[in-house]
Amino acid sequence: MELINDQLAVKARTLPPTGDGFLLLAGETGTWRGPFASPAARLAAQLQSLVAAVDSPGIHEANVFRAVLRPPGEGDEILAARGIPPARFDLVVLIRTESVQATQDLRDSATYQHIARTLGAAARRTHEIVAENAGLLGDVDHTQDHRYLFNYFYADDRDTLLKVWEYTASWFQAKTALPNSALMRPARGEAADYGLINHASWPTWRTFLPGLILRPTFRSFVLANFKANGIAAQPIIYRRVR
Repeated sequence: MELINDQLAVKARTLPPTGDGFLLLAGETGTWRGPFASPAARLAAQLQSLVAAVDSPGIHEANVFRAVLRPPGEGDEILAARGIPPARFDLVVLIRTESVQATQDLRDSATYQHIARTLGAAARRTHEIVAENAGLLGDVDHTQDHRYLFNYFYADDRDTLLKVWEYTASWFQAKTALPNSALMRPARGEAADYGLINHASWPTWRTFLPGLILRPTFRSFVLANFKANGIAAQPIIYRRVR
């Protein structure tokens, strides 16, 4: 792991990872105009209706998210060199369960398969994984009308990827008042286009967006460490579909 501007680093306030399992299904359905997303609104509502009816042992929560904005990221050239399409997922279904095994059982259920077929029939591209919790800054609260992050990370070395996430997480806590973050790592045998997917939230735009745009250390510390360690970071901000 190569450290850049390590004088800016402080230890992140982390919690022990949980035993939760995650089932993430993401799709490209609408259009992007620069950094702004226009997901398929009718499909989003349909997915929310289907997800609300999911009832299986071990489920903690199930939500649908629609993309709004792509903040600055890093590593498009890394993805291009590896033949990995950039993340442009404008709709995401996220189901959290009590364990990875419970998540795998849910994926085989007829109820979930109907959700997957519904999104798959309308999307140009989908990405689906069963994941485990690899890092935690705090549980993500889905009961509020917050701005939700899914950051799709790729690196050749997934161990280094996790270390760099831990190394840079403190910047977001200090500079954007990041209250939570649940890091998802694909379970064994799952697609690894994105070695980690970080899910987090902020209560308002002004909490985090000025820091990403205006603070020089976002580029000189966060993005610089991603680049130095061969990491592609593709953040997308979402709203929860009600």
